[in-house]
Amino acid sequence: MAVRRSAAPLDDTSLYGEYPFLPGAEALLRDQGWTVRSLLEDPAYEGARVLGRARILAAADDPRAIRNVAEFATATPEVRYLSFLFARLVLAAAPSMAALRRWAVAESKRSSSRLESLTGAEQEEELRTVASKLHATLTLTADGWEVGLVDYLRLAAPIREGDFRLVRQEVRRGAVAVRSQRAARLLEEAIRRTLAEPIPLTEDVVQFVRGREGELFGELVARMPLPVARAGVPGGTLRPDRFPPCIRKMRRTLQMGENLSHAGRFALAAFLHRAGADAETIVDAYRGAPDFDESVTRYQVENITQRDGGVGYEPPECETLRSHGLCVRDGDPTAPDPKDRARDPLCFEDRLRHPLQYYRIRGGTVVERGDRDGGPATPRAEGPDTSGRPARPRSTDRR
Repeated sequence: MAVRRSAAPLDDTSLYGEYPFLPGAEALLRDQGWTVRSLLEDPAYEGARVLGRARILAAADDPRAIRNVAEFATATPEVRYLSFLFARLVLAAAPSMAALRRWAVAESKRSSSRLESLTGAEQEEELRTVASKLHATLTLTADGWEVGLVDYLRLAAPIREGDFRLVRQEVRRGAVAVRSQRAARLLEEAIRRTLAEPIPLTEDVVQFVRGREGELFGELVARMPLPVARAGVPGGTLRPDRFPPCIRKMRRTLQMGENLSHAGRFALAAFLHRAGADAETIVDAYRGAPDFDESVTRYQVENITQRDGGVGYEPPECETLRSHGLCVRDGDPTAPDPKDRARDPLCFEDRLRHPLQYYRIRGGTVVERGDRDGGPATPRAEGPDTSGRPARPRSTDRR
């Protein structure tokens, strides 16, 4: 059997600068007399705050972490770690948890991208070190990596790609054989889960953070989620400002971390799909839900949007939305935008019977259902149940 030569391990300073979420990273600040308040307001930590805000806003714009955060290039490991702490602290105090969950996705993807970009002994050592500190059973063998079966099931469950299903894996001696790229993807999920949980803060700290970072929170509300049209859809860019008031209200409800009924969740997913949104945008719409579970949400969204080869379910018409208490044509008094608080005259016109009709009239592009589905309307389905509870039986009434 070939003997693998291990690369020199990263020193702790470099390791924790790259992976600040790892247990033990706090050792970077052993000689600094910092406090939460000083991190939030002391001029000595302004560089860390600038980088922390950049991390947050980059995640809001690009949760896939495709683009680099420019400030990383010149930041020391200590500043990187402090910026991470600042970002996590601020997001734990945010009015909506959607920004925290989006940031967790971006940070985890940034780490897994680094792990995937390494090669040879350097990659082996870093994968092993990160996995060990995350308490994941990742073992290097003569012909690749093995992940403990229990850890594989725990980490792979939210990943919807079919190639990650256990039935497609090679299982041996209670472990799953994986390549280095897949090992990095599983560690990404472990990181995301860790960062998606807000750190506990006292009420006075929450209020202090909100007072200091009000401008940042306002920027987050304006930026996320940014709807993206799926490739090949006629009309191009989505126009959320032209969505009907009911759909805008559903999006706001979830963005604020409030609950939305099953009927509302279904209507939102079906509408966004017919308006041309890509799958990530639709899933992102639910990240603020208090019971959000990514794997369940992706499954339910896929069920709604991929019916009949991608045609998808038809969203409910206006009368049905009114019967479920989802119509806000008289205005939403809780909305921050005056336009949303006002009565919408178009919703009261006799010709308007469907939210997609509203979107067309306002200038939006609706994806047509295709010849194979051009007849009667389809049955209504339950919305994405983000909690993981058993779904209620679908209604079979037709509109």
